[in-house]
Amino acid sequence: MKSVSIDPANGAAGALFIAIGAVFAFQAFGLELGTTFRMGPGYFPLVLSLILIFLGCIVLVQATQVQGEPIGAFAWRGMLLILPAPIIFGLTVRGLGFVPALFLAALIAAFASTRMRPLMAVVLAIAVSLFSALVFIKGLGLPFRLFGPWLGY
Repeated sequence: MKSVSIDPANGAAGALFIAIGAVFAFQAFGLELGTTFRMGPGYFPLVLSLILIFLGCIVLVQATQVQGEPIGAFAWRGMLLILPAPIIFGLTVRGLGFVPALFLAALIAAFASTRMRPLMAVVLAIAVSLFSALVFIKGLGLPFRLFGPWLGY
């Protein structure tokens, strides 16, 4: 009899997909589902959670078939620098304005890579800020202030 081995990375991912899908499916049953033609507020979340459970089952079955790479070291640096970047942007965009807040967020997120050097991070943050200002403010006409009241503009 052949023993079943489960790839740890894909097994954990499949189990996580199934668990998250089950939690959202359980929550969706608390809302009115409706019918296919007259959908209630719980219908779409239920369908999405069932799709997530299905994909989790596929990943879990694949974990028994293919041996993948082992789970590596946890990327603390990336998590500690990338996750706060949008939070800092959200907290500073009204006071600093769009361009400085985006520059600050991009600069912080750039240092998530161990290969990023300070000069290259500044160049990257400037490029992202200018490109985003051109696209969102000039191109799409969104009503963001380029520079905010904290800077005296």
